[in-house]
Amino acid sequence: MLGTLFLTFAKIGAFTFGGGWAMISIIEREVVDKRHWLDRPEFLDLLAVAQTLPGILAVNISVVVGDKLKGLKGALVASAGTILPSFLIILLIAMFLTPETITSNPTLTAIFKGIRPVVVALIIAPVFSTARSAGIGWKMAWIPAAVALLIWSKWPIISNPILFIILGGVVGYLLAVRSHRHLSDKDRKEEDKA
Repeated sequence: MLGTLFLTFAKIGAFTFGGGWAMISIIEREVVDKRHWLDRPEFLDLLAVAQTLPGILAVNISVVVGDKLKGLKGALVASAGTILPSFLIILLIAMFLTPETITSNPTLTAIFKGIRPVVVALIIAPVFSTARSAGIGWKMAWIPAAVALLIWSKWPIISNPILFIILGGVVGYLLAVRSHRHLSDKDRKEEDKA
């Protein structure tokens, strides 16, 4: 299992351009759809945990998934699988190519220009799949859109993502308490009728 975990995350790390957000849909496909290590709600919960941790998102996801599956050994193996391919690729590039070589080579420049739109799509795809899995429909789409616009606005206090994470957690907690209270009141009313 540890070998499969390492190879799965090494494959993801080796063939994903664009960083953590671009990796989310590929990790979800491997972990949820293909290997069935986690179900979708569980993956979304672990993704939320990974996003709140400091550091590289792709490594954080691999750590929480590995930990969920095999504890500390799984976390170490999965994170090593994620990091090692990128490290080796960057090492090879640093050994053989300089920034001037890359920018002056029309073939490499064309390749990177072709990769850019794909990276954007890889970043956008998990937004839609995560929203669908989290039950965010078109009626609630204004909330993430408004938060994204406020963060993008660069206003000093309002554009702080930490503020929205805390606010989202508080609102989620209050809604859960309200829902629990509503269910408790409903149960009491049914008991009084009986």
